[in-house]
Amino acid sequence: MEQTNRHLGMVESAVTVSAFLKALNNGDFKEAGELMDEQVKFEGVLGSVEGRDEYVRQMAKMKLRYDVKNLLYDEHFVSVLYEIDMGGKKVLTAGWYEVPDGKITHIRVIFDPRPVLS
Repeated sequence: MEQTNRHLGMVESAVTVSAFLKALNNGDFKEAGELMDEQVKFEGVLGSVEGRDEYVRQMAKMKLRYDVKNLLYDEHFVSVLYEIDMGGKKVLTAGWYEVPDGKITHIRVIFDPRPVLS
């Protein structure tokens, strides 16, 4: 039974992150916010943000589009390889999401920023 519960937790983390990225792609920032913890932390190459409201506010301004290439998950972590359309420039990016208890609490993103900065 413990193995089954662990597997369900792994699936839940993947479903949460997939729904989060879908909501962002659809411009449904309210739904995206509901999938995050209030104290979510974001760490990226070009900056960091703390708090769900601030993260959602910034994402609404950027209007990024996510094309998921691969998604790997376990019970509390999801790793995503995606191309993000950043204002017409597609950037291959890796994201690491911490998802305990069905809510995203921490997002880390890495990519080569040169295409965005030029």
